[in-house]
Amino acid sequence: MKWKTTLILFVIAAGVFAYLFFIESNRPGTEEAARQSQNVLNFSREKIDGVVIHNGDDMIDIRRRDDKWRLETPIRDQADASLVNNLLLDLESWQKDAAISAKEMEADKSKLADYGLANPKLRLKLLGPGAPPEVFFGKDAALEGKMYVRFENSKETFLASQSVKKAVEKKPEDFRDRKLTDLIMAQVVRVVLKTSAGEMELQKKGDHWEIAKPLHTRADDQKVSDLIAQVTTARIQQFVADDRGDLHPYGLAEPRGSLTLFAQDDKQGQTLQVGSIPEKEKDQVYVRFSPRGFVYTLPKKIDETLNNKPNDLRDRHLVRIDTKILDRLTIDAPGKGKTVLARKDENWTIASRNNAPANSSEVRRLIDTLQNEQVTKFVEDVASNLPKYGLDKPQLIATFSSFASENTAETKAGEQPFASIAFGKVEGDGVYARVGDEPFVVAVRRAVLDQIFTDPLQWQELSIFNFKPEQIHRVSVTTDKECALVRGANNQWSWAKGSGAINQTNLQSLLNTLSTLHAVRWVGSTTPAQGFDKPQLVVTFTTSPDDKGTHKLTIGGVAPNGMSFAKVDEREGTFAVNAPDLNALKLPLVAHESPSPPPSAPATATP
Repeated sequence: MKWKTTLILFVIAAGVFAYLFFIESNRPGTEEAARQSQNVLNFSREKIDGVVIHNGDDMIDIRRRDDKWRLETPIRDQADASLVNNLLLDLESWQKDAAISAKEMEADKSKLADYGLANPKLRLKLLGPGAPPEVFFGKDAALEGKMYVRFENSKETFLASQSVKKAVEKKPEDFRDRKLTDLIMAQVVRVVLKTSAGEMELQKKGDHWEIAKPLHTRADDQKVSDLIAQVTTARIQQFVADDRGDLHPYGLAEPRGSLTLFAQDDKQGQTLQVGSIPEKEKDQVYVRFSPRGFVYTLPKKIDETLNNKPNDLRDRHLVRIDTKILDRLTIDAPGKGKTVLARKDENWTIASRNNAPANSSEVRRLIDTLQNEQVTKFVEDVASNLPKYGLDKPQLIATFSSFASENTAETKAGEQPFASIAFGKVEGDGVYARVGDEPFVVAVRRAVLDQIFTDPLQWQELSIFNFKPEQIHRVSVTTDKECALVRGANNQWSWAKGSGAINQTNLQSLLNTLSTLHAVRWVGSTTPAQGFDKPQLVVTFTTSPDDKGTHKLTIGGVAPNGMSFAKVDEREGTFAVNAPDLNALKLPLVAHESPSPPPSAPATATP
């Protein structure tokens, strides 16, 4: 018998546990119960899927469909979700100020009528699991800001704030959503604009917009976004009529134009038709919006969408360069050779010159310049006559490529061009250009050509010497005469050629400038016009005691902008050196003793 007793006890214990878990655990605690007892209504806002308001003979029915609020009666339209949610929040926090028991109300049956609760004009019913009974709103109480409230099938009456009543007794129109659409800009992937001038289609490819009709070209992302935003952020001014009647009075039987927005996988789209301007509200315009099936008015500014032409929305940037995949920049100037610049980590090299270090900041500057260069004129949409613009034989082509060292599933090994710019004939302040195989001819500033170096020597890094001053062992400076100094074992300098006291300050300035000399820019190939046959200055120095590491700097003639031409033996080409560096290199190394002051005259006695 013991096992039966054990089984019975186990069943009882399981039942108690289940009761505690499923019943008691869901009961509010003491504090929560006290709070709920003060509420007029207790419900779960997330479970409410309908709000029905009776105001006299009018009824407003609002339902939640696919997590969106919609008006069902007396009109079918989008409801203002924020207004409905705020109403539910107000009801959730609506508290009793006092209660009049049903027994007290029964004792004086005239009280229901006196409080306006016998046949109340205003009633509210929440729909959904666990929703409370219908709420009756009565008359205002003698206490300021208070009113009488009771539930259906109950005579218990409460005093509560009038604030909820103000949120409930709105007209149906007040619950309509004044935001034209709930579509957001990020969802739009296609736009069709129709006007009397024709049809234009825009499509989003990846992160960028393109014009698909009437020509295929890049679109200005910001301008397209602004166009879409005029619809997605539009707010209705007036609710005029439904669109099932005569649309002629609104100019919508034959609209002046339309704009259709398409989200992904939306084949129908949302169409906004633009009609005429109301006689009284000249700052508004009649519109019809297909998803809502009504005639509204919007601010007249929406008219601006109809004024857009393809050229207004075209991307005026000369070229789009994806710098994330850019590994090679090739500059090809027929008759001048080809320069190939290659990216190495965060820096650049001159691949066409055995990967010599390039002026990386200058390469980045050129890429930024070309990315930001704006088209000054769209010349031709069909490039049928390239010789007219010098684009059959361009004077310069800049090609941007990615580079893979080995084959992968996505790419083949080698260089893969993804953009190019051909520059043709110069005309006035502009030069004709064409990007890749686009069928367009455009014009850009003539000055952009000057920023694309065609001589590979001009792309060399600007650092000429990179030593420490104390590494220089011997230095010789020649102007109209030569003087030379050598560093001794005790780190003291002495004359190898010359005499006199050494100006240590000038010598140190010379060593500092020489050891870290930088070019202002590379000019290109060395020519006789640069004056190296009669140099201003020649500086020779060694960086080892045995004089094996010998370096030679020659300063030639004067260059533009107060600079001078210079060259070094170990690098090909001519560069420009600035005046402060040149002056430091030309400082006198002999210290001149200051003349002794004359002896002062003896003082004369004053009579």
